[in-house]
Amino acid sequence: MDTILLFNKNEKSCTMKQEILSRIQKKFPLVAKPFEVIAQELGLSEAEVLEILNNEKKENIIRQTSAIFDTKRLGYKSSLVAFKIAPERIDEAVEIINAHPGVSHNYERNHDFNIWFTMAVAPDSQLGLEKTIEILAKLTEAEDYIMLPTLKLFKINVKLNTTGKDEKKEKVKKVVHKEIELTPLHHALIRKVQYDIDFVSEPFADTIKELNISYERFFEILQELQDAGIMRRFASILNHRKAGFNANAMVVWDVDETRGEAIGEKAAAFSAVSHCYLRPKYTNWPYNLFTMVHGKTTEETNGIIEEMAKEIESHAHMPLYSSREFKKVRIEYFTPRFEAWESEHSSVA
Repeated sequence: MDTILLFNKNEKSCTMKQEILSRIQKKFPLVAKPFEVIAQELGLSEAEVLEILNNEKKENIIRQTSAIFDTKRLGYKSSLVAFKIAPERIDEAVEIINAHPGVSHNYERNHDFNIWFTMAVAPDSQLGLEKTIEILAKLTEAEDYIMLPTLKLFKINVKLNTTGKDEKKEKVKKVVHKEIELTPLHHALIRKVQYDIDFVSEPFADTIKELNISYERFFEILQELQDAGIMRRFASILNHRKAGFNANAMVVWDVDETRGEAIGEKAAAFSAVSHCYLRPKYTNWPYNLFTMVHGKTTEETNGIIEEMAKEIESHAHMPLYSSREFKKVRIEYFTPRFEAWESEHSSVA
């Protein structure tokens, strides 16, 4: 009897954990006491929610909880970049690439273009995006490289299906953003909320004290940033592998450029797709639709890709699995590190 009770208790605890992880990925409550709100929704105490979250963070299942900003809307220029690096030079090349403050993601993938990273340069960059990538190509002795900037963004929303309850398809809302002029207070707030919060009862208390504003004004500014599309959302991002999603593929598709937008919208509707972009084609790279597909196993991910292939009109597609993750961080906006990197490397240009 005791064994059955223990099993039921553990099962309930696991379910609650999955519900909380799902909740903080999708719609984090922007109130003074967000975990109290989550607790009330799930019939728990705030202390129980905080204990679960702090345990998940300790286990590195929760990677970061913060504001997620749109790099482009903040004035930064960015692109996905693929380098072809000789196998014996990969480790040294990765160290060089990762040292740039605008590199947020960097992976080795199963292709001749084997090093894939995202690059952003600050609004006041003297070198610019293309020159910066040229410098990195020289420093790493890349045999070839391609720049793949976003031509059309259909979806960017990492929400891992921790409960198993999500539908296979979802509606992707088209949002019209308001234009706002960023004030010094906006900039000061962005600098604060881009960093990971602590799982405590009032996680924003220190920030509003440092900014010398009220909670009301703080959340009002966050809403202004979200309405303007500058802040995509405030949410937790999970460590995919630690959360059990061990098979994540960047699937690239060769689609008709005249039908790219319609096909991209169809691909973005799949719940397992977290990112969906239209990018340029090149003579040495015929793929222009990019989708990130998440699954717990390679078999599950390949099954999702097969389902997608039945609905997506493409000439060809290819899943690129990452064999190594070299970097996955958030860009630190409005810091002097960008200018420092350019000062150090401008002579290479």
